[in-house]
Amino acid sequence: MIERRNIFLHGLFLTLRRFPTVLWAYAFNLVLALIFTVRLHSQFSSMMDHSLAAQRLTSGFDVSAGAETVLRLQDGPSGSTAGSFSSIPLYLLVYFLLVPGTLYCYQTKAPARLSTLLHLGLLHFWRFVRITILTILISALILGPLVFLQGKWAEHVDKHAVGRHAFFATSTGYILIFLVASILRLYFDLVEVYTVQLGLHLRHNGKPDRRVRRALAPAWRTVRAHFSQAWPIFLFLTLLGAAAVIVTARTSMHMLAQPRVWPTIVLAQLGLFLFLFTRFWQRGAETSLALQNPIFRPSPLPILPVVGKVNPIDPLHPNHPISTQTPTSTHETPRASQPLDPIPNPEPASPSLDEPDPGVFHHDPAKPPQ
Repeated sequence: MIERRNIFLHGLFLTLRRFPTVLWAYAFNLVLALIFTVRLHSQFSSMMDHSLAAQRLTSGFDVSAGAETVLRLQDGPSGSTAGSFSSIPLYLLVYFLLVPGTLYCYQTKAPARLSTLLHLGLLHFWRFVRITILTILISALILGPLVFLQGKWAEHVDKHAVGRHAFFATSTGYILIFLVASILRLYFDLVEVYTVQLGLHLRHNGKPDRRVRRALAPAWRTVRAHFSQAWPIFLFLTLLGAAAVIVTARTSMHMLAQPRVWPTIVLAQLGLFLFLFTRFWQRGAETSLALQNPIFRPSPLPILPVVGKVNPIDPLHPNHPISTQTPTSTHETPRASQPLDPIPNPEPASPSLDEPDPGVFHHDPAKPPQ
């Protein structure tokens, strides 16, 4: 029988037990960020190294100076936009390589080594590519009309309302889109979990099952049956990660005027790491839910039909002949063929001997006395 657990706490346990997966994901994202900020750093240096305007950003942070610098970057012929778009394929590549191995380590007892993550990522690479394409298509079909209606709703609010009422009315539409997007994200996360779980089983030809379509229905059944349990946890962890980023970013903004820069960088990276950790926590909770609702359930032993008469003494072997002899209880006394006489006959008298028995008294009458 499958043990039922709290997916919130069990997901945290899985994340902490496979904590190196979070570290590897953070390291890869940090390397990508450093690579794609080299170009931005050179552009800022070309404008700020020989300008007095740099003092407005180093001695005390000036928002107007920062905004003016960003506008100059956008107006000039720079490759920042091309670099930002080129970072998306590399991010997806890292995602396709690390996430399948992470889900595999969550579902099994495999250690979270980098070699294991990359090996499993290569095995599930094209399966996760298909899941991503399917996610984009279905999300576009569902969220596209909602975004269009939100634009019409915002225009209607601008014409008929102002102030706080207009703000809350417009925000309601965006919140609705966010909630629908979170449900889609939860569903396709479970599709990925079930895809990895399906790959642990072999088909009739002895090869792993790589059919992504077989994971769609189990993921839908799990979301529908445990929606009230899984969706609030997913939303809570999402908001928790976003709150960590906002708090650390706000604190970093207040620390920009300090002469030392490294506390600001450390605090900002801490917020990003917490956001990444909550995302892996979501993965752990979804894995816990999938482990409690697996695709393949252990079936009970089949009941075989009984052929022939059943022996009540040995029902598991119906072919054994049924004995017609009535068993005799050990406590019963066997009956005699004739009734017993209450006064038995006297024993016959022993014969008299002329002389003592030599076998008893060891006396030989033929031997003369000495």
